[in-house]
This record gives sequence, C-alpha cells and structure tokens, in this order.
Amino acid sequence: MAHRCPTCDRSFETKRGLGVHHSQVHGEKLPNRTCTHCGSDFHSSHEKKYCSDDCLDAADPYGGTNNGNYRGAKTETICELCEATFTYYPSEKPGKFCPDCVKERRWRTRPNVDGERNPRWKGGKRTITCHECDEKFERHPSELGDKVHFCSIECRSAWLSESFAGEGHPNWRGGSDRNYGPGWAAVRRQALERDGYACVNCGTTRSELGRNPDVHHLLPVRLFAESDRHTIADAHYLGNVVTLCPGCHRRAEYGGIRETRLREAAALTG
Repeated sequence: MAHRCPTCDRSFETKRGLGVHHSQVHGEKLPNRTCTHCGSDFHSSHEKKYCSDDCLDAADPYGGTNNGNYRGAKTETICELCEATFTYYPSEKPGKFCPDCVKERRWRTRPNVDGERNPRWKGGKRTITCHECDEKFERHPSELGDKVHFCSIECRSAWLSESFAGEGHPNWRGGSDRNYGPGWAAVRRQALERDGYACVNCGTTRSELGRNPDVHHLLPVRLFAESDRHTIADAHYLGNVVTLCPGCHRRAEYGGIRETRLREAAALTG
C-alpha cells in the first residue's frame, strides 16, 4: 500500500517513511491522532485524546459520572437551624446545617457535663472534719487522698508542728530533757558571747533574727546519752558548741555543713 505525501504527492512504501519525509522536507509533522471532542486531526508524541486544553475543559472527562469518586448529584435538604434550603454532596458529611450556619458556628454547643453528667462524677463534695480544729468543711473525693485533712493551711501547719516534734519526728533518736541537764545554760551563754551572738556560718545576727541564735552541738548529745562512760552533761563544753541561725542549724543537723567547717568558723580546735 502506497502512502502519498499530501504536500508534494510523492509516494512512500511505509507510513513511517512518509512521516520522516514530511518532517524533514516540508518542516511539519503529519497528524497522528484525532481529538475525541472536536474530531480534528493533530500530532502528539504522547497518548493524548484532546488536541487542546479548551477541548479538554469542554469535554470535562473527570466530571459527573466520569469521576472516580462520583456518588451521585447533589441532594437538596433543609437546614436544621435556620430552615433554609441548600444542596450538598451525599458523599460528604450528612447535610444538617447550611454553609451560613456552619460558618457562624451556631451548631457547636458545649455538652453539659455538670454534676452527675460528668463521666468522672463520684457523688459530689463530701463533708469531713478538720483534724486540727474539728471544724466541718467540704472537699471533692479527688482531694481526699490523705488520711488526715485540714480546713486551712494554718491548721495543716499547726498539726505538722505538733505531730513531727519529739518522738513524732522520723529522725528521733530517743532525745533527752529539753534543758539538756546541768551545765547547758552556762555553756550556751558562753558560746553566744564568744561568737558575738551571730551565726558562725552565714553571719546572721541576733537583731536580724529578733531573738538569740541557736547553739549547736558538734558531737550530738545523743552520743553521750547512749554511752555507758558518759552523761549528757559531758556534751556541754565550749569546744563542742557553735552558734548558728535556725536555717544553718537545720543544715548542720542533717549533714549539710561539715563539722570541720563549723570548727574553723568558730576557731575551735576539737
């Protein structure tokens, strides 16, 4: 079968030969496709169904039933809030509210979770008795984790001060008489005078405290009380005591300040 050139009427044995001839001799490629929309012939090196973007838009190959996600046309319904008529796609969320009501967020109502409607409801507040002053007060069940309860911070502080003093303190080691027996008052006064009534560690004075500072035993009194060869009075000698403010006293009691540091501060030789 002969293939004739539409421009010069030359004949070729193959369609490919005709195409090469027309492209090289006449400078134009021959059509190799037909537009699905308008039916005109055109050339394309790719698999194309339409000769131009205009034909593609006019054909709308992916619209309506041609769309892979097509679920039917829009459905008309009535807004549950304003009763206006509007259309929506059934494939989307159920059509309950029109676009205007959705935009105004009038459909977004906060759920009522007060009282028994709350999923964490445990019966509401309970009336309990303060362990310090015996006054009645209310608390939520979630606030009743402790075995003892207080109506105020003041009552809690008062209870702690009383309960954790003496034998109630976790570091209690048996203790002794509050006045530490004979000799304590004298050596305490001597230590205060020697240290100028000021903390040997931080320098806090009696006037800043509003009272005399504490006097701390470097070797604890309990060591003498537990010894078979000593008495409590043996702990009361000037080389075993230093003046400290309450804060430094607590630190020293719990090992927060080295004994050597306190001895150097008070110029003691041990």
